[in-house]
Amino acid sequence: MAIASFDTRDRAADALYRRRKLVNAGAIVLATGAALFGLFFLGWILWTLFSKAMVGIDWALFTQDTPPPMQEGGLRNAFFGSAVMCVLAIAIGTPLGIAAGTWLAEYGAGRKLGTVVRFVNDILLSAPSIVLGLFVYTLIVAQSGGNFSAFAGAISLAFIVLPVVVRTTDEMLRLVPAQMREAALSLGVPQWKVIVQVLYRSASAGIITGVLLALARISGETAPLLFTAFGNQYWSTDIFQPMASVPVVMYQFAGSPYESWQNIAWAGALVLALFVLFVSLVARALLLRKRITHD
Repeated sequence: MAIASFDTRDRAADALYRRRKLVNAGAIVLATGAALFGLFFLGWILWTLFSKAMVGIDWALFTQDTPPPMQEGGLRNAFFGSAVMCVLAIAIGTPLGIAAGTWLAEYGAGRKLGTVVRFVNDILLSAPSIVLGLFVYTLIVAQSGGNFSAFAGAISLAFIVLPVVVRTTDEMLRLVPAQMREAALSLGVPQWKVIVQVLYRSASAGIITGVLLALARISGETAPLLFTAFGNQYWSTDIFQPMASVPVVMYQFAGSPYESWQNIAWAGALVLALFVLFVSLVARALLLRKRITHD
């Protein structure tokens, strides 16, 4: 009876093992198929982008302003406008985001207010950008008599930067070992010095990575700028007046019937994609360097 019982258990274990192997093989096949499916369309998109954009890539793209219909030109004013608004958005959103994330990690932990702030930040993080653009339009543009401006565009982009930096700062500071806080506090170091000289140094790579990812995200936003910065065909350095941006010009030119405008739109899309790729690689490099340093 004992031998028969052992044989039954062995057969059941073998059947269970074979079933698990089949399920595992099926999961691997499905996961591989999904990855190849995504990579195929990604490659298709990149090939289409490069093949259509190379026609419009030339020196004039960076030295001439957006042209009238059926004329040659470039995106100099749009590149400048996008750079100005992105820099302003980072300058506005980063300090506020780091301060809010620091409060959540160091002072808001375990408090109901901290839970509410995290919940609101998550809502803001997932909010459609067009909603933020409409909010800034109502708050700034409409109140100023319909005066579109690069400053309003930067404010709308800052609302996108803010939740990303808040979440990243909060997570990075909470990953710092508690022993580092306790060691510094036991030496009589004030709390603010512990945060600035110990915690920020330990979490600096992660916080900078979050800022770079926020920059990569806002660099391609179109909807908020349509309601705030609007656009400008000419070169402008006044941040309180309408200013051109690459995403808005791409949106306008890509849907036009003029081939010259379409070529410029594709070229701008390629430059924007390469910029986002560069920023993402820098962010990855910072995280990798942090891991190697800790190891």
